[in-house]
Amino acid sequence: MSETTLGAEAAYAAGAFAPAPGAAPLRRMIRAQALLETKLLLRNGEQLLLTVVIPALLLLLFSSVDIVDTGKGKAVDFLTPGVLALAVLSTAFTGQAIATGFERRYGVLKRLGASPLPRWALMAAKTCSVLVTEVLQIVLLTVIAFALGWSPHGNPFAVVLLLALGTAAFSGLGLLMAGTLRAEATLAAANLVFLLLLVGGGVLVPMDKFSGGVRSVLELLPISALSDGLRDVLQQGAGMPWGDLGILAVWAVVALAAAARFFRWE
Repeated sequence: MSETTLGAEAAYAAGAFAPAPGAAPLRRMIRAQALLETKLLLRNGEQLLLTVVIPALLLLLFSSVDIVDTGKGKAVDFLTPGVLALAVLSTAFTGQAIATGFERRYGVLKRLGASPLPRWALMAAKTCSVLVTEVLQIVLLTVIAFALGWSPHGNPFAVVLLLALGTAAFSGLGLLMAGTLRAEATLAAANLVFLLLLVGGGVLVPMDKFSGGVRSVLELLPISALSDGLRDVLQQGAGMPWGDLGILAVWAVVALAAAARFFRWE
């Protein structure tokens, strides 16, 4: 064996070559993937329109023009909780379902699944990306609402809990759709569900505008529970809306369990 080879082996044994081969620590991989997912989401014009522009425009328009009868008090006090719920729906469900569906179609998920990043960690990174985007949405919508004269009340912890459970429920539903339908079907279905829930989920139209039987069904939807719960806390100053939290918790558990069971990576 030559002196050069012996010297190289000795240097390697002494740790002279860096970086050492092997996967990065799991926390660092999740952080890097979450940062990438967030950048891709914010650079996508279509997703940005869905997650940021539309909720902001709806809040500005319906707060400034008397289109929908929102009852007593300022319109912005009624509309802001519903638009915050819509922001969670657009990011955790619609945006995530469409993006994940096309990643699955193009084989991105399959390739990432074969990387050192575990599949559960990839989903954790996507969840972190959703949470970061939602924080940006909520900050922007809150600033706009305050500029329009919004006067919130209630327990901030209840608001955070509602938003967290709503995110979990919609994220599970979005992943379930993306992991079981074709990308084109996911695109159509996710946008259709977004429009239907925008109209019938208590976001802009008060639930008491619907007839009794229809209202009873609509109140069981996660968007209705989220918007009504936020409205009870932020507009009415209520304490912990246990009924709405219970509905969101059931949706979150069922949707996440179904997504974990039926999600197909190819």
